[in-house]
Amino acid sequence: MGAYSKFINAFKKYPLLRGMASYSIIWPGSSLIQQTFEGKSIDNYDWWRCARYGLYGSCYVAPTLYSWLTIANIMWPGSSIRAGIIKTFVETITYTPFAMCSFYFGMSLLESKPFNEAIAEVEAKFLPTYKVGASVWPAIAMINFCLIPPRNRVPFISLCSLVWTCFLAYMKHLEKEKVAATPMKLLKVNL
Repeated sequence: MGAYSKFINAFKKYPLLRGMASYSIIWPGSSLIQQTFEGKSIDNYDWWRCARYGLYGSCYVAPTLYSWLTIANIMWPGSSIRAGIIKTFVETITYTPFAMCSFYFGMSLLESKPFNEAIAEVEAKFLPTYKVGASVWPAIAMINFCLIPPRNRVPFISLCSLVWTCFLAYMKHLEKEKVAATPMKLLKVNL
């Protein structure tokens, strides 16, 4: 059996690997797209930012999403409309807030920001981001739960998350500017 066959078999046997691989490409790609909208080019991209997105997407988002989808399939098996609605509703009120808070908090820590700044960022950005996410992700979740086979759900969501991650990168970048211009009293909210 050749190396390529072993690689393909590993992806079939361990669906988490497919998710991790797709997130390791899509999340840094989203960062590059967002930086391009900022006016950056190949000469001045922030490659460390891309690396943080790749690390976070592949090593945190993919495993937590895979775990959530596995638990959801155990609790509400099947691909019926009813199961899809239940999974979508539960995801919208549980996993989605967790994922958004984790994103802002985790990415802040990866940027070497202090704990209190990471919390301040979550407080400032969570609700606006959740409102946008709650208007987009339920439709995507229904498609995922009702039409996509379980073994392909993490890669499907990762493809859908390309645009979403561009939005998150945009929100994250806005936070950077805001923190730099914000009085320290706002950053000391949770000291």
